[in-house]
Amino acid sequence: MHVLISGAAGMIGQRLAARIAREGACAGTPLTRLTLTDVVTPPRPAGFDGPIEARTEDSSSAAVAAELAALRPDIVFHLAAIISGEAERDFDKGYRINLDGMRNLLEAIRQESAKNGPYVPKLVFSSSSGIFGAPFPPAISDEFHVTPLTSYGAQKAIGELLLADYSRRGFVDGVGIRFPSIVIRPGKPNASAGGFFSGIIREPLQGQEALLPVADDVIFTHASPRSAVGFLLHGASLSREQLGPRINLSMPGVCVTVGEQIEALRRIAGDRAVKLIRRAPDKAAADIVKGWPTRFDAKRALSLGFTAEQDFDEIIRVHIEDDLGGRLPN
Repeated sequence: MHVLISGAAGMIGQRLAARIAREGACAGTPLTRLTLTDVVTPPRPAGFDGPIEARTEDSSSAAVAAELAALRPDIVFHLAAIISGEAERDFDKGYRINLDGMRNLLEAIRQESAKNGPYVPKLVFSSSSGIFGAPFPPAISDEFHVTPLTSYGAQKAIGELLLADYSRRGFVDGVGIRFPSIVIRPGKPNASAGGFFSGIIREPLQGQEALLPVADDVIFTHASPRSAVGFLLHGASLSREQLGPRINLSMPGVCVTVGEQIEALRRIAGDRAVKLIRRAPDKAAADIVKGWPTRFDAKRALSLGFTAEQDFDEIIRVHIEDDLGGRLPN
């Protein structure tokens, strides 16, 4: 099994590569080769003795996509993207990376098959709940209409349509994974419009102040980075017969208000941590978040075996286990 991960230097990409290397298998088949690509050099995961190629390149370009397709990986995890806030600020870059990168990859795979013989890889696409737009019903099913209210959401929605069509035509065996908000992201804050969902937990756990740009009653659905990796790997294991014609799926998660996040933090780290959250209203961030979906009816994903955390306390504990060495800093 040859696995390719684009966007492999990102937080999810690194964790996905590490788990595949540690387990030495993907989709139930032993791993024989791992190719990692990103605009910065992806780290090489430990635990796998076979060949690992870490490439530094812009995989959104047509030329690089052709080179990657020529490697003929069995499974492609397409994670390369710029995030929501950056895509909204830089229109051209968002479409070049998030849309052209997807189209170039799909077309490179199709052309590789036409030139050098049949080649139909499993393609796991990291999509987003941002493909949906308000007004929303109480819970959003996979059948809810796609009307994104951000450029990022539009780019992901078009990517889903391309994936479905190329899969229908037999050029790839695709599955689209619509992530909820992935928290708690380690490290420094990023350019995501929803980065505060992680920040109001991550920084206080380390004794640092966190800014909260939205009201406490803002509600959203979350899953941990550990669950995000699990979504991708489980998606790679599903056959076209199991998925049926609708190959893009909304993932399960924990639906809570910002206030409920804060109360979970209080239960785990106490009042001292909660006092480090400072209200700093930001209309631009609030307007973007207002256009995002809140609660999902993920019964299709659940019926196919996808799983996530059961409450936000569990999400915080996963962060402590995976990113803080299993204990809270003093």
